[in-house]
Formats: sequence, C-alpha cells, structure tokens
Amino acid sequence: MQGGVNMNGITTGVVKAKEASITMAALEASVKDAALEAMADALDARRSEVLEANAGDMSSAIEAERRGELSGSLVKRLLVNDEKIDGMIAGIRDVAKLNDPVGETMSALELDEGLMLYQVRCPIGVLGVIFESRPDVVPQIMSLCLKSGNSVVFKGGREASLSNRALFEILTDAAASAGVPREAFVLMERREDVSAILGMHEHIDLLIPRGSNEFVRYIQENTKIPVLGHAAGICHIYVDSTADIELALGVALDSKIQYPAVCNAVETLLVDSRIAGSFVPRMATLFHDNGVEIRADERCAEILADSVPNVAATEEDWDTEYNDLIISIRTVDGIAEAMDFINRHGSHHTDCIITQDRANMALFARTVDSADVFVNASTRFADGYRFGKGAEVGISTNKIHSRGPVGMEGLMIYKYILVGKGQVVKDYVGRDARKFTHASKEEGLRF
Repeated sequence: MQGGVNMNGITTGVVKAKEASITMAALEASVKDAALEAMADALDARRSEVLEANAGDMSSAIEAERRGELSGSLVKRLLVNDEKIDGMIAGIRDVAKLNDPVGETMSALELDEGLMLYQVRCPIGVLGVIFESRPDVVPQIMSLCLKSGNSVVFKGGREASLSNRALFEILTDAAASAGVPREAFVLMERREDVSAILGMHEHIDLLIPRGSNEFVRYIQENTKIPVLGHAAGICHIYVDSTADIELALGVALDSKIQYPAVCNAVETLLVDSRIAGSFVPRMATLFHDNGVEIRADERCAEILADSVPNVAATEEDWDTEYNDLIISIRTVDGIAEAMDFINRHGSHHTDCIITQDRANMALFARTVDSADVFVNASTRFADGYRFGKGAEVGISTNKIHSRGPVGMEGLMIYKYILVGKGQVVKDYVGRDARKFTHASKEEGLRF
C-alpha cells in the first residue's frame, strides 16, 4: 500500500503513481490481460479474507447506524457476500475480454501525399477515485484502469476500510505478479487524505467521486481537477395513457425494489391522468405489499382514498433521491407535462417511459434531457456491466467527455500523431503553396 507525505505536503504515493502512469500507457495488451486474469483468480482464491474483513466493517457499521452516525443505504452498499465477489470476478474477466483501447486509431486524415494525421486513443493518466461505502468500487475501477493504461488513487470511506484494504492488497499483489507496476495503484486511508487529493491538480488528471449527493457536490466544489460523475440519481418513470398495464406494473416495481439503495432506482412515478383511476390502485397495492412507502400527490391520494396507505407528497419530494423503499407518485395530464416535470425535477440520470405509442417513444427519447432514456424497461438497467462495458467507473450526467454509465471509454482521451516524410510548413504558404488534400483514410494503423 502506497502512502507517506513528503515535505511539500504532496503524497509520495501519488507522485509515484504519476510516474508509473507513463509505464502503464505503454504496457502490452498481453501483460494487462494476464494481470486481469491473475486478479480474478486471486480474488476467488482469497475470498475468505475479503469476507472476514467485510464482516468487521459490517459489525462496526451496524453499530454506527444504531447510533445514527451512518445511513441505512450506506450500510446496505457496504455488504460483501459470495454473490458479490462472484460479480467482482465476472466483471474483471469481462474487462479482460475487451479490446485494448490504447493506441487504437480513431481517425486517419491525409493532409497531403505522404503526410498522415492520426487521432489515437491514449490513457488520461492518473485517476483519483473518492468513494463511500461500496467496496466493489475497488475491483471495478482497478480493472478498468489497468486495461486502459491508467494509474489510480483510491480513497474510500472509513466505514469500508477493512474491506477496501483486503481487496486492494489482493488485487495489487496479483497485478504486480504479472508485470504491472505496483506503484500505479494507491490506497489512501486517512480522513485528511480527501483534502490532500482535492489539491493535487498537478498529479491527478481526473476525479471520480462515488457517494451521496452532498459528498459529490463537495468534491465538485472544492477542487480544480476535472470531476466525472453525478450528484444525484432522481430517476422517473412516466406511464403513458397507451401503456401495457401489466408491463408497467412489472417495470415500475423492479425499478423501485430490486435494489432501492442505488442511484438508478426509480424515485418518482408519473401516471397519465387518463389511466390513473385504474392503474394507481393496482400499482400502489403492489408497492405496499413489497414494503414501499407511498407519497402521493393530491389526485393520487383521492384515487387511493383509504384503500392503500399513503402520505401526502410535498414539493420537496419531487426533488428527493430516497435511496430507500419510498416512492412518490404524481398524476400528469399527458406526455408534455411529464417531460417538462422530468426535465425540471430530475437529475438527468435515467428516465423511462412506458408506452405502446411509437410517436410518444420517439418524442420522449428526443426531449428528455437525461444520460439514459429508456422505453418499457427498468431503470435498473442503467449500469456499465449491463451495458456491456465489463464494469463501470460511475454514471455521469456531464455533457462533455463521457455520459451515462462510464466504462473504459470514459478513462481514455486521445492525441494526434502526425507522420510525414520531411514536409515543412513553408511549402504550404504563399501564392505557389502546395494544397492540402484533407482526405479521410481508413487505415488500421495502431500505435
């Protein structure tokens, strides 16, 4: 584990990670893939160490929750069991199967005969990952960073310190055994390290925060380093008047209860007023039977009367990410009102329409300003692994660089490589200047 602070207050491990990023960028694909397989094998062989460490974290976290010092959603995200370890292993192996993106030519342009300009993918450099609770962030991001040729600095929450350390050491040992520089991976554990990381804009190229709304906003507002991520996951489902009711019931229920503590769980259900009278009672009953608290607007409350327990929704509810078995339900008069509501109250994360009307599908997809827009499918599909990215570094609501579930492509940038045969600019200037051809080429050249 890297650590220590030098006289200038910059963490030594981070400086070494910056130096190691040069080596990481030039690693052969075979070395990276061998390291990933070694990481997956080691995690499988040493899973008892992870489970034991996580049991220690869970015991402390449960006590902290009882004292009101830790939220229930954080405790749920902290748990690691055999099923989660199986998922970690599968994610690492899926990343190993992905094509190596480093050196891939994105475009080739002939400027003139014998003068070729290539746009080539390359790693960003050093990523800083600051996260709360979820230990599975460590194998997800370490595997993606390794494959994409990046160094990574982790700073997890103290509630997961034992789990993070066990995972980090297992995976780092395995990667190093395959020829990957150990210095490329850094785990920082002290509380004050967060402030230190935020000031390391000369050494860290991109920050990826994973945690609560307040946590992500704090990161965004207190650093000069570019930040990739989202501050909230306020996701909506709009049930259109043409919806297949049975489909709508199943999708909405899964979107809420399959894993309510995560950012892609639905928080607000919008129902077209033309079907609200028949749909809302059935949906509310399903929610209630599955332990979901219902916060209803005035029209929904009138429809439900005393048939299904509910509480009155407030204006604050429409802007709240519950991360719990709570949902707000509101009636709307058509798709235009639904889209306007989502764009005003949503977090531009994941929003869904349930409809059989193709025109409404297209209108919703074009108009709703979210990173993920779904039609007739659970919001819980908004996930890098489910999107075929092997794993994800997070979900971004940014409109630059990368958006939605961010896989390895979000850890890449590009450079321009110009290959010539002695050409000089003076030959392209003046009355008798040579002309540029600017002809696109499809060349499979790889650097």
